[in-house]
Parts: sequence; structure tokens; C-alpha cells
Amino acid sequence: MSLYDDAVLLLKRYENRADADQKQLRQTYLDHLAQHPDGMWKACGAGHLTASALVVDPERGRVLLTLHRKLQMWLQMGGHCEPEDATLAAAALREATEESGISGLTLLAGGPVVLDRHPIPAPCHWHLDVQYAALAPSGATEMISDESLDLRWFAYDEVAEVADTSVVRLVARTRAALEGGR
Repeated sequence: MSLYDDAVLLLKRYENRADADQKQLRQTYLDHLAQHPDGMWKACGAGHLTASALVVDPERGRVLLTLHRKLQMWLQMGGHCEPEDATLAAAALREATEESGISGLTLLAGGPVVLDRHPIPAPCHWHLDVQYAALAPSGATEMISDESLDLRWFAYDEVAEVADTSVVRLVARTRAALEGGR
């Protein structure tokens, strides 16, 4: 199965858990892929799917955010799909591992936590982000990557003070998923 096929299947299955806004966004993603066979790749000028993961330490009630080098914003780990990624989940896990420096991350079961569409500078116009949660192993130590200005752990309740609404929403949905309610 190709990465494109994985994305379409994953998005079709996502419908079963999504609220009305997420259902509409899911359809936007599916329509985009139907109109753009290259919609998984950075080269797609109309926008492309990306994969990200919020690194979570549930034992300590905190999340690891990166101060993105280009955007200078506190964000979850994530980025573009690569040809070697077999699935969106694999892309999200790869990005989270690369950007956090933490080995042994595992994705929270059940698939993506939330979808988020956000504008980006030209030449592309949109990131259609499929967002997961990645659980950090006990005692994990982070290591900053070239893509970050900083890495820092934030208590769940501190995220709203440093991050935008999309990250706050991702934290809230992740917490709900951890507590068993998607």
C-alpha cells in the first residue's frame, strides 16, 4: 500500500470518531487528495498533508514542545512526509523522534488525535496536518535538533500561555484520549 492509499484509508476511518468540524476538515483532506495525486508531498503547491505528534509524558502531566526555528513558535514535533514513510503514523513517529531526540516513543493507540489545516508561506499554501500523540518512555531525555531553537517540557495547563490555539486543542484532545474518551 502506498503512503497516499494509507492516508485515504486512514481519513475514511477517522470519520467514525470525528465531531462536526473534524468531519468537515476530514472531507477537505479527502477532496484535496482526490484532486492532487501529489498531495502527500511538499512539492504540491496547492498544499500537502503533513504528520505531527505531540510528545507526552503522562506520568508527569506534561508535553514536550519545540520552538520552531523558522516560525519561532512553540509547536508539537512534525513535518513533511518522506518517500520512505510507509504510513502517516510512521511519518509522525519519525518526525517526533528526530525533533525530540527521544528514542522509544510510541504512538497513542487509536490513530490520529485531531486534524488541523493551517496556512503556510508560498510557494505552498496549506499544511493539512494529521496530528498524533506520542508517549515518551519513562525517564526520557530530549535532545534539540537543527530544526529547533529550543525544546521544553510544559505542564498541560501551561501550554495555553506559550502556544497557539491549534496546539492547545491538540493537548486537550490528547488528554481526553489518554483518559479514554476520544
